[in-house]
Amino acid sequence: MLQTTAVLGVGAAALGMVLTPGPNMMYLVSRTVAQGRRAGMVSLAGVAAGFGVYLVAATVGITAVFAVVPGLYTAVKLAGAAYLLWLAWQAIRPGGISVFAPAELPHDPTRRLFTMGLVTNLLNPKIAIMYMALIPQFVDPSMGALWLQSLSLGAVQITVALTVNALIVLGAAGLAAFLTARPLWLRTQRYLMGTALGAIAVLVATDRTRPVPA
Repeated sequence: MLQTTAVLGVGAAALGMVLTPGPNMMYLVSRTVAQGRRAGMVSLAGVAAGFGVYLVAATVGITAVFAVVPGLYTAVKLAGAAYLLWLAWQAIRPGGISVFAPAELPHDPTRRLFTMGLVTNLLNPKIAIMYMALIPQFVDPSMGALWLQSLSLGAVQITVALTVNALIVLGAAGLAAFLTARPLWLRTQRYLMGTALGAIAVLVATDRTRPVPA
């Protein structure tokens, strides 16, 4: 059994995270614009597999390891924040290119698209924080098996994230064409994304939330 507040809380957090710029969004958009919707959907399948890895890890208790060894969690969190700062710099640096700008990227085979989607998601600090620190806080020992609650709440997050990301993939090409015809808007989008990524990196690095064993 799950409390409605837990489902709504995780769903709202998942929606907020997937709508903010991050590695997943940048990879899916750039790959879709360069190689088409099919490539974007294959990449999204890899992202989904990454969610599955985090879900299994959280369910079997890896969160407890981070709770016992907080220094390890801090290292992972700071590495993720540094990665987001690097992405922010790539967006706002002189000569930077928007993820919506047409680019000549090699047409990767299906296996590589899937693998890159998987790796990108595994390196996403936002998702790590979601599974290692946020979802466990919605698990209530009085509501039954902890592993089943963790699994169910993870499924809520995955459903929200994949639905929104699929819509992003389907609309990326049209939005890219719209922005490309308007250079000022394209440049503005690049700076807004870079600023948002930088702000998220600071929030991740300074967040005091700690893993809670589920």
